[in-house]
Amino acid sequence: MKSPVVFPLLVVLSFVSQEENSILSLNVPVFPGYYQDGDFIIGGLFSLRVTSGDGSSFGFGDKFYIPDHIHVDLTKNYQHLLAMVFAIEKINKDLNILFNMSLGFHLFNVDFIEMKAVESSISLLSGKSPPVPNYDCRSEKRNKLVAVVGGVSTGITAQSSQVLSLYNVPQISYGPFDHNLRDRVQFKSLYQFPMNPTALYQGIIQLLLHFGWTWVGLVVPDDIRGEMFLRDMTQEMANNGLCVAFAERIPEFPVEATFNNQHFMERYTFTNVSVVFGDTYSLLRFVYKLFCNMPFGNVWVTTSEWDITLLPFGQKQGYTYFGGGLSFSVHMEGIPGFNNFLKSVQPAKYPHDIFIQDVWSILFECPYLYQHRIRLLSQCAQNDSLATRALHVWDMNASHQSYKVYSAVNAIAQALHEELSLRVGEESLERGASIAPHLPWQLHPFLQKRHLVKSTGKEKIVNEKITTKFNIFNYQSLLNGIKAHVEVGEFIFESCGVQHLSLKDELIMWGEHYNETPSAGCSKSCTVGFRKTALEGKPFCCFDCIPCPDGEIANETDMDQCVKCLEDQYSNDQRNQCLPKILTFLSHEDPLGAVLISVAIGLSVLTALILGLFIEYRDTPIVRANNRNLSYLLLVSLMLCFFCSLMFIGQPSPVSCILRQTFFGAVFSVAVSAILAKTFIVVVAFKAVKPGGIFQMWMVTRFSNAIVVTGSLIQVCICTIWLGTSPPFPDMDTQSEFGQIILQCNEGSPAAFYCVLGYLGFLALLSLISAFLARRLPDRFNEAKLITFSMLVFCSVWICFIPTYLSIKGKNMVALEIFSILASGAGLLCCIFLPKCYVILLRADDNPRKKLLEQIPAIKQIK
Repeated sequence: MKSPVVFPLLVVLSFVSQEENSILSLNVPVFPGYYQDGDFIIGGLFSLRVTSGDGSSFGFGDKFYIPDHIHVDLTKNYQHLLAMVFAIEKINKDLNILFNMSLGFHLFNVDFIEMKAVESSISLLSGKSPPVPNYDCRSEKRNKLVAVVGGVSTGITAQSSQVLSLYNVPQISYGPFDHNLRDRVQFKSLYQFPMNPTALYQGIIQLLLHFGWTWVGLVVPDDIRGEMFLRDMTQEMANNGLCVAFAERIPEFPVEATFNNQHFMERYTFTNVSVVFGDTYSLLRFVYKLFCNMPFGNVWVTTSEWDITLLPFGQKQGYTYFGGGLSFSVHMEGIPGFNNFLKSVQPAKYPHDIFIQDVWSILFECPYLYQHRIRLLSQCAQNDSLATRALHVWDMNASHQSYKVYSAVNAIAQALHEELSLRVGEESLERGASIAPHLPWQLHPFLQKRHLVKSTGKEKIVNEKITTKFNIFNYQSLLNGIKAHVEVGEFIFESCGVQHLSLKDELIMWGEHYNETPSAGCSKSCTVGFRKTALEGKPFCCFDCIPCPDGEIANETDMDQCVKCLEDQYSNDQRNQCLPKILTFLSHEDPLGAVLISVAIGLSVLTALILGLFIEYRDTPIVRANNRNLSYLLLVSLMLCFFCSLMFIGQPSPVSCILRQTFFGAVFSVAVSAILAKTFIVVVAFKAVKPGGIFQMWMVTRFSNAIVVTGSLIQVCICTIWLGTSPPFPDMDTQSEFGQIILQCNEGSPAAFYCVLGYLGFLALLSLISAFLARRLPDRFNEAKLITFSMLVFCSVWICFIPTYLSIKGKNMVALEIFSILASGAGLLCCIFLPKCYVILLRADDNPRKKLLEQIPAIKQIK
């Protein structure tokens, strides 16, 4: 936005205007405008085309001088001018508003040239064209100008406001709201229609989220307003998990673009969706660049300030480029009677309208010729209707800008009414009586009561709870080929943060490139069962997908983190659902449990049979050798060991958990203590039977009994301490087996458990060493060899048990302990007692003592 110095310009124009002859020689442009007299005059600054050059010299009648080149005829902008004419006609029909006085207007077409806007503003002030600065050239005695409506762009508004503010003339802009125009020094008499930018940002973001568009481009004009949108929108998008694929800044038309065409094309292939912010004029360079390339197939999300239905530069395929676009338009109630008014507009109805012939010739494609750079207008059909024109050149629905113009005129009229009401009351004048000349600045106090934003920076709205509503339109091609803007939804935003997006997806058409809703993402969406992982050096919208680990799921697409299942649940193979885990334990019905039960019962029965056999043959030397009472005790303890293994099978309970390890430890300690006692007997037996020996036989028996009792009591004490401090208890293992909850016994104190095993190992080691040392003693019934083998088996089993026990989990761990109990007990049983059973049952004749007794009489006879 340029900022020319106003006062030097005024001085130059003043000098030029004083010499009429020099006006022609310097070719100063003249802008007569469209004038209708009234008691009060409202000025209007409109932009009906995009031209090159600094101005034009208008004539009267059927000829007028036009600029060197017209880039684009914005025929739809003529509706803005008609909205002002309609509003003033409607006000003049109500004699009560202005106390039987009338409103007039003076309308100028400034195109989009800021110099024209300045000169037209001076013409409004001086009442003459060409303008005479600082002079009132009207024939009337008073200045009728009360306010000015315009312009449609920030640049036009800013330049005209700097002139009008010098004379404190109220100006209401119908262009886009711009925070930069709220400077109370430069634009002290400027008013704008308020618009909440946050509401627009949130509306666009909610729309993007609704369709899952996370990777979108941003296109803005290369000006301050565009930079503010780019900054704020980028931040809001990041806050909502959206990413900017690219940011394009469009230079003002017709300035040549500085961007590379190849780079321009590549950017729009990054994504299928682009958000475009700007108005029709500021984006002309962008539209021109698009038409110079093949259609990208982008879906454009924009605002009503950019007319995507426009076909500039002689294009006929605009729908191919912009079809399916979505536009946000601030909701308006409509202008009552305006549609019928548009239908009635014809050149003959407004003969003094110097713009209608030009617009009419374009709308209805009337032939015309240029002669000496003068457009010769032919006579168009006077009874044609604007309602028959196509959407790309005319729209019968009131645009947002037209509604602003209509509202601005009504706001001025109401301010005049209030100001006149006060003056009528003070001066006690009747309606129609003459009143003192009106000064434009007197309207400011009354305009500030309206729903406008003045350059003081304060919004003149009493109600603080502002609700902003946007209508969402879709650019479609109907069945009959007619192009239309169809309302497909709305977005409501309240100042307290409440927002609601409502879309009718079934009504949306996506143009010629898509049969269904297009996608816009940097990476393909992560399906259920997968989560996103960021890519180094790229925005967070660019990611890879990795599967969720065991026990976690992703039941939605594009999840940042997998969700852990509850402890009693597990993830299915697809990692998209948590299933309840199965309760499992080593049960009696389990095949492994049934086998172990059978083996335990079998060994117990075998032990009982051996015990019965030993009782039956209790008087035989082989049973009596090595203390038969210890043999009975050992057999009973082994039978109890086999039975205690059954306590490990079945669902754990507090009682079974306590008895499992303690009963096993105590009974096994009795068995191993009995073996240690047997080993002791083998060692001391020979010394006890010798005359004069240290040990007598009764002492050996008592000492062996003491070994059994002492060894067992120590283990009982360890178990008692264990139960008193941290006893075993039922527990659930949810991690060891996939999809299962294993019911098991927690040892409570692992240290106590390994103390029990360690003590058993200590007893076994003593027995092994003692038996090994006594294996060669000369005794026919020496059990040392058998005990050595049995202890080797016992120690081997439990040495292998410990590392295996630490490496497995679940019911296999329980089965391992049962197997170790059965294997070690079976080793003791088989290695110690089966050879004796063999002798008792199959070698009964092999009894040395019996043979010795039978040989004694024969020896005596020989003697």
